[in-house]
Amino acid sequence: MTIEEIVHGESKNIEFKVMLPKDSEKYTKTIVAFANTQGGRLIIGIDDETHEVAGVDGDAAFQIMDKIANAVSDSCIPQIVPDIELQTVDNRTVVVATVIPGPNRPYYLKSKGKENGTFIRVAGTSRPAHPEKIKELEMEGARISWDELTCVGYEATEKEIRKLCRDIMKYRERAGLPGHKVTRTQLVNWKLLKNGEDSFLASNAFVLLTSDYFPFSKTQCAVFKGKERRVFLDKREFTGPIYEQIENAAAFVLRNIQLGARIEGLIRKEDYELPVEAIREMIINAHCHRNLSDSSCVQVAVYDDRLEVTSPGGLYNGITYEEVMNGRSKLRNRVIAHIFNQMGLVEAWGTGIKRIMEAAEEYELPTPKVQVFDDMFRINLYRRRLSEAWVSYSDLLRDRPSGIREFGERIEESSEKVRRKFGESSEKVRRKKGENSEENVVLLNETQSKILELIRKNSRISAKALAELLSVSSRAVEKNIKLLKNQGFLIRHGSPKSGYWEVINK
Repeated sequence: MTIEEIVHGESKNIEFKVMLPKDSEKYTKTIVAFANTQGGRLIIGIDDETHEVAGVDGDAAFQIMDKIANAVSDSCIPQIVPDIELQTVDNRTVVVATVIPGPNRPYYLKSKGKENGTFIRVAGTSRPAHPEKIKELEMEGARISWDELTCVGYEATEKEIRKLCRDIMKYRERAGLPGHKVTRTQLVNWKLLKNGEDSFLASNAFVLLTSDYFPFSKTQCAVFKGKERRVFLDKREFTGPIYEQIENAAAFVLRNIQLGARIEGLIRKEDYELPVEAIREMIINAHCHRNLSDSSCVQVAVYDDRLEVTSPGGLYNGITYEEVMNGRSKLRNRVIAHIFNQMGLVEAWGTGIKRIMEAAEEYELPTPKVQVFDDMFRINLYRRRLSEAWVSYSDLLRDRPSGIREFGERIEESSEKVRRKFGESSEKVRRKKGENSEENVVLLNETQSKILELIRKNSRISAKALAELLSVSSRAVEKNIKLLKNQGFLIRHGSPKSGYWEVINK
């Protein structure tokens, strides 16, 4: 315990008592709350109002330690074993009881029972957990995620099963992942379906990925005038399969931010004002990590100065803010997270925040702000007013020659298509090496065809710009470019920085 921590006062992880209360419930509920959330320290010998270090009498210190240990052992279920020790702060002795996040949740006071005796830590206080929170704690303790539970009474139709299998394969193809057929058996192995006596039983994850059955499963999108939630300029609400909600929400954002041409010397670069990859990551994370026991929904808000994405539910299973910022992740919705990974929407666990930060830094934007509340998680990606180095497409087309006007019009048309439909289903097109040679037919997916089309118009376009225009990850673009090179459709001339691409017509 340091003086700096004392000066900051009580918090979600620290509680002070100037002396040990005679009524043990006044501190055992704090021990329970620490075990149910992110852990913490109960410190005896510091005034909770003045933060003055009063200390405890040396002869009484060991008695205090014994009383805490006995009270916790007698009062708390399941068993909690705090680490109780003496520490010296400002030349005075204090008793510190440290509690780690418990794995066997929910913890509660025996005298009050689970319903009334389960406490959680909210800011600097210990409060009773509401029924929804208790249910989530129970699932955490049982190592079960809500999305893998059977949705009682929901019938998984053949149409829904086929569509989900087909869509997963299309997403994999678009992301440049190895292709393999997705079948009902695969959906069972992924815990989306369960074998029933006469039919397949749907998990909650299957329902979320195929329908609008759950009223909370929606994404609310809005554009506000100014920097506060007061005046709506536009708003939409998207329902249905959550991966389609993600596409629609991302397209909504792209429609409502600036798309322009940035001039750097003699080089013109087409960019959205915010990195597309970060927008996608924010919305995907919000759905992947949200608390599905909460009746709230994911919210995406565009303000004059920022993009704000809010996800229902605080941090999961004892993970701390510091751990999140350092890349640690605990999966609240394991089935959905796994399917997103199979679809290429999620590349690696715990890297989402890092990628958002890196994308903002690459765009020279202010550092995104991550806010953690007791019942929600929020990320703010800050906008940068377009400077004189940026021009709008309308200005660019008016002032440039006809060839550039044509290119700009094609890019604008392509960008609007991306904004309208953020990630269309892949479509195979045939390209022949010879006039009548069926043996030499090469199949290109839609992403590869669009890459070739954009490179024909701009032979020096970067992989990053391609990724943003196509609304796919940079990794997917690089994989597809490698395939196009191997198939003889692309040749690279010059260095990676100053070179250019040549498209080989076949």
